[in-house]
Amino acid sequence: MKKRDLLITGATIIGGSWLLQFLRSQSTDPAIAVDSNQPNQATKRYKIMKTEDEWKQALTPEQFKVLRKHGTERAFSSELDKEYGKGAYNCAGCGLPLFTADTKFNSRTGWPSFFAPIEGAIATTTDKSLFMTRVEVHCSRCGGHLGHVFDDGPQPTGQRYCMNGVSLKFIPA
Repeated sequence: MKKRDLLITGATIIGGSWLLQFLRSQSTDPAIAVDSNQPNQATKRYKIMKTEDEWKQALTPEQFKVLRKHGTERAFSSELDKEYGKGAYNCAGCGLPLFTADTKFNSRTGWPSFFAPIEGAIATTTDKSLFMTRVEVHCSRCGGHLGHVFDDGPQPTGQRYCMNGVSLKFIPA
């Protein structure tokens, strides 16, 4: 076997395994996704359940893409990234208070960031998309995708809840 053939075979095997991992990670969590044609398993997990069409009517297209389809808004595009007034950050899908303004900090990432959620307000799942493993953050009441949590935040928690601004609604105090 020539060196070139060996390199091509190795690259094919590595690329194929990465592709397989990526495709597996793209399967939607049945407890979060809502398909009006399928039995919805999320009723066991979330208090607010809607069909995909109901969510589309209740949310803007960008909110639907992020909250229901696990999308990500463009960095530095949210006005909430620079919002530092007193108040609360609620789920844009169901209105549940998620974070308070006193836990917000400037992470310089381009997304609103917090070091702690309101107790019981969020749920987490493992996200293995984009060839990495991350902790995905959801609203505990409607299951909407909010963002991810990382272990590089400030004290007292050391966590950074990096949220999509479009998934939040700021309620001034």
